[in-house]
Amino acid sequence: MVTAIENGTVIDHIPAEKTYEVLQLLNLQELTTPVTVGCNLKSKKIGRKGIIKVADKFFTDEEISRLSVLAPNVVLNVIRNYEVVEKKTVITPDLLQGIVKCNNPKCITNNEPMDTLFHVVDKEHGVLKCHYCEKEQDINKVQLV
Repeated sequence: MVTAIENGTVIDHIPAEKTYEVLQLLNLQELTTPVTVGCNLKSKKIGRKGIIKVADKFFTDEEISRLSVLAPNVVLNVIRNYEVVEKKTVITPDLLQGIVKCNNPKCITNNEPMDTLFHVVDKEHGVLKCHYCEKEQDINKVQLV
């Protein structure tokens, strides 16, 4: 049985196959506070889902942007005093800076010490366009920085 958390964040509606990737992406295994992971749970919304409850952790905008690349449309529930005070669906932002690597080996970002910058040109189909070399890339095939 999983206990409620007094303060922290619940990441819900994670595609089941990405649950452990989310755990690793956010370095949750490094925390000293309780982290509860559920995987392959039934979901009316997506079939099978994962859920991660993290006590005493509130995610930064940068962490949420990184999460949006790996698992867009997950739901973050912010908990304070055992109550959900904020519920938001993670949406990929229009710009991704320093989050993903360009797949073009000739891109300046792969040859000079600088942050990458991508425009999200099609959120529904997950199409990113490099600001520098203008190469379009599939969000599911990019590497996180």
